[in-house]
Amino acid sequence: MKIIVLGAGAWGTALAASTSGQVQAHAVTLWARDAAQLGLMQAQHENIRYLPGVRLPLELAFSSAPLTELDALTADADLVVVATPMAALRPMLAVLASCTAPVAWVCKGFEAPIAGDIGLLGHEIQALVAPDLKAGVLSGPSFAVEVARGQPTALVAASAHESVRQALVDAFHSPTLRVYANDDIVGVEVGGAVKNVLAIATGLCDGLGLGLNARAALITRGLAEMTRLGLALGAQATTFMGLSGLGDLVLTATGDLSRNRQVGLALAQGQTLAQATAKLGHVAEGVYSARTAVQRATYLGVDMPVAQAVVALLDGLLTPQQAVADLMGREPTVEQADVAS
Repeated sequence: MKIIVLGAGAWGTALAASTSGQVQAHAVTLWARDAAQLGLMQAQHENIRYLPGVRLPLELAFSSAPLTELDALTADADLVVVATPMAALRPMLAVLASCTAPVAWVCKGFEAPIAGDIGLLGHEIQALVAPDLKAGVLSGPSFAVEVARGQPTALVAASAHESVRQALVDAFHSPTLRVYANDDIVGVEVGGAVKNVLAIATGLCDGLGLGLNARAALITRGLAEMTRLGLALGAQATTFMGLSGLGDLVLTATGDLSRNRQVGLALAQGQTLAQATAKLGHVAEGVYSARTAVQRATYLGVDMPVAQAVVALLDGLLTPQQAVADLMGREPTVEQADVAS
């Protein structure tokens, strides 16, 4: 297969290296806007900024072609992967609107609202700016550095188009990376977006030393919130018991490689949001997705108290201790009924 990966951050580099380095390697080109960064990567066979210490395959090709020339770069591709942050997905899909190859993105989250509108998920953006694309998303519980190192990982290829799902399986399934197909792109994207918000809450919980009982309760109730929002948006309930729901939530909420979890830990230590995010050096999508998730939940009449507490915390309306007190002080409810309410 000829695969073009657009974006040379941690995830784009990891996926390009993973599939290029297989025994039966594909022809993979990694594209980046920054020609200087790409030049260093090509010379050193390493992405020092995002994946230091990970050796890149010699077979991996590189490109810094202008956006106006992406049509030529992707003309005979078998798969195009957009590995930009969520904020850059809309303009990138607009550039790729006439692409005939399957297109998939790997960013997770809600787009920030534009002109006061409601923030959108990736498949909703694609439907607006590139409706003719056969497109989907590659998601699931995964840290880029572990994928780049060839550590065992399982992902989900979600799309309404079987050809897109199959292209993603053919491109990335390997002895160290399992790729499962799923036609519920709504559920997969909701899981990928909301788990980042919940990871901030879990980092806060652990940073305050509230204990393992509290962590388990927070993850479980967070999963209920994720499921409620997903169902309201048309997702399938079973998706949230899978890799892109429960799996991604557990990884991001408990793994210290999670940037969103690190934000929660920093806030618990008394740091400001600006201080917490400045230390990361990467985007923590949960910071930007939290408000949109709550906005959409409110619009749909969905109760998301954990996510609401995260937004109040990020906005400086609650201290960490007040956020915990508010959640623990809520009225009792029935667990089985409230997931679907």
